[in-house]
Amino acid sequence: MTTGERVDVLVIGAGASGAAVAWMLARAGIGVTCLEQGDWVDPKTYPHWQPDWELHRHTDWSPEPNVRRLPQDYPVNDAASPIAPLMYNAVGGSTIHWSAHFPRLRPSDFRVRSLDGVADDWPVDYATLEPFFDLNDRMMGVAGIAGDPAYPPKSPRQTPPIALDTLGVTMARGFDRLGWHWWPSDSAIITRDYDGRRACNNCGPCDLGCPTGAKASTDVTYWPKALALGARLVTQARVREITVGPDGRADGVLYHDRDGRVVEQKARAVVLAANGIGTPRLLLNSRSAQFPDGLANRNGLVGRNLMFHPYAIVRGVFDEPLGGHRGPIGCSIISQEFYETDLSRGFVRGYSFQVARGLSPISTATGGLVGDRVPWGREHRRAYDSRFDRTISVAVIGEDLPEAHNRVDLDPGLTDSHGIPAPRVSYTLSDNSRRMLEHGVARAREALLAAGARAVDVNPSCVPAAGISWAPHAWERDPATSVIDAEGRCHDVPNLYIVDGSAMVTSGGVNPTSTLQAVALYIADGMIRRRA
Repeated sequence: MTTGERVDVLVIGAGASGAAVAWMLARAGIGVTCLEQGDWVDPKTYPHWQPDWELHRHTDWSPEPNVRRLPQDYPVNDAASPIAPLMYNAVGGSTIHWSAHFPRLRPSDFRVRSLDGVADDWPVDYATLEPFFDLNDRMMGVAGIAGDPAYPPKSPRQTPPIALDTLGVTMARGFDRLGWHWWPSDSAIITRDYDGRRACNNCGPCDLGCPTGAKASTDVTYWPKALALGARLVTQARVREITVGPDGRADGVLYHDRDGRVVEQKARAVVLAANGIGTPRLLLNSRSAQFPDGLANRNGLVGRNLMFHPYAIVRGVFDEPLGGHRGPIGCSIISQEFYETDLSRGFVRGYSFQVARGLSPISTATGGLVGDRVPWGREHRRAYDSRFDRTISVAVIGEDLPEAHNRVDLDPGLTDSHGIPAPRVSYTLSDNSRRMLEHGVARAREALLAAGARAVDVNPSCVPAAGISWAPHAWERDPATSVIDAEGRCHDVPNLYIVDGSAMVTSGGVNPTSTLQAVALYIADGMIRRRA
């Protein structure tokens, strides 16, 4: 075993939050090293350049690690969950493998206990995070337009919104006919050249990586700046455990390097940014005499209160071409008409509508997430032509509430390629979430028909094969009911910080990346003020 020179701060994970923290600390002159179990991904290797690009979405570019099975992945036992986690291991993490829909949590999301009597209030509010939202927007580059009445006033967006095109205008007409809220999506995809990056060329499949750098994956936004400021990034470094000293404080990690050797890396402080599955897995694998049940787990809450985003797809078929193949796949319109609690609907909290672009050629034939394949036979071509470029998909993104029985723990038999115990996910969709999705599906159908759809199809189970977000730690002041305090520090280990989706107290009804990055910057700012 070799030992690396002690560093000020060691960050584990180079994705959305880890990159933001590394940049923030390096800018303040703090020595920071980041360990990432994946590697840099060359944009020339993205599927866009290959004639079979769509097939890669179901193999080596699947969002599910159990499907990809790449060397940098680890297996996840999700047999006890109807929803499989989405995550990607690389410099940039899942920001390489996302559609860059970029809404913020709303002010009410930080006060759900006070407003609705469920879950917990956050230790910070929207106003406290607002300067960090704005800073993150500048670093990532956001296409959008200010003035959305669903939010307090935002700073000007960095570039104009992504064009609605015929598809967006058609869907907006449906919302208008019903008198429902809608707004062009905030998207972490630039529509004009910005900060040395080229504007989006509307090629479409953003979830398979962006070959031009228009999409704000952190390998092209935060990391170049962090490295220029002196941050150090070690790739193909799989962390085995976090080590603690006699004083009970984290003093570094043990990791496997790219050659499989075990390396001991010492640090004055450790920051976990390994995502909502990887972070509890690493804490639970970090057992010692001082922490026999896993690091920072004296109250038994590590990995509990797992929250996904229950997610349903409703698709309308229209008579005329919509231009849906033009533009970023996941970014068009957001509607938050049903976001806040209205108990007359039969559930608490709410959901967003995310209007996506049309299906690509193979997805058109296979039915996408709805799964209704175009039939074979003499009518195949006619059926295909009646669907291609004539569909609008509306995603219902519901807020999941924390429940202690939904959790991440360690599988007793499954391991990764280095013999490290793999995570096991146990999750049951709540009655509240199920009623929420049923309501959202009915309202999405109503909106599509109002927009002129001649037919509407639904994901039959109302739940997809994969979930957007997770948050298995409560972030609050009380050490009896949470893992980390208001500054992001573990109650049991005060120099161990958690900055990824694991820190989110509630999941909200929108994609989480903008919020979790703002939280990461907020926690890093506190570290700087205290000098970690």
